[in-house]
Amino acid sequence: MDVLSNLKNSGFTFSKKYGQNFLTDEKLLSDIACDAHIGRDDVVLEVGAGAGTLTRALAQKAGKVIAFEIDRSLETTLSHTLRDFDNVTVIYDDVTKFGEEELDALTGKRYKVVANLPYYITTPLLFMFLDRADPPVSLTVMVQKEVAERICATEKKGDYGALSVSVAVRADAEITRIVPRDKFIPAPNVDSAVVNIVLRGKTGAKDDATLYGLIKKAFAMKRKTLTNNLSSGYSVTKPEAEAWLTEAGVKPSARAEELSPAQFVTLSDVIYAKTKNSYRK
Repeated sequence: MDVLSNLKNSGFTFSKKYGQNFLTDEKLLSDIACDAHIGRDDVVLEVGAGAGTLTRALAQKAGKVIAFEIDRSLETTLSHTLRDFDNVTVIYDDVTKFGEEELDALTGKRYKVVANLPYYITTPLLFMFLDRADPPVSLTVMVQKEVAERICATEKKGDYGALSVSVAVRADAEITRIVPRDKFIPAPNVDSAVVNIVLRGKTGAKDDATLYGLIKKAFAMKRKTLTNNLSSGYSVTKPEAEAWLTEAGVKPSARAEELSPAQFVTLSDVIYAKTKNSYRK
């Protein structure tokens, strides 16, 4: 399929506002759909249909595809690209405006998210789905390679931070492939990567709000020790913060990047028990 000719004939022009970079390599698009483990029983929610090339690859494997596209000027292109598929519904709107009940009504609650995300919206959109009471089965997202490495980083590695832990406490994430910048039209300034994130359902913490608050506070000042960050973040004395860490089996001199996701869960349980919900945010 000649996507470029299709775009040109429809009068489409690329928008920097929406961070539009499209893929046209059909084998690569099929491989990305495979990375998402899509089957005929699956409902797929795609964020950012673009020219519809990935949408087509998903539709070939899925039972149903609900694709969101914010740029209405792509309507003619998408009508042409997806003309052979009756299992695709395109919604020309911003998915972030849709509440949980609206998305549940569209998807039947059990669905997989697939997206080629503009760089500027990556983190907010990830957490829109991760923070749901009933999250999707999985998210397979193409993001900036650097961001993908942060999402999948493990403790004591340079890219490990609040994003890594926030994902790891509730999901298993892995980079499935690197996508060079020259695979896109137009080519972005950086390479991308596909990340498959499979939700586990529960964090294992006594209180998730306490856990997520702890992660933010622990990494607030990355060069400082956890004792200093907890003391500042929770407005407690350093001896009290040290006592929390000791009870959780963590050295008071440790820094946030040294703790595994499981240790964050243990520490959050200690803080939850000690503070009686006073410092959950």
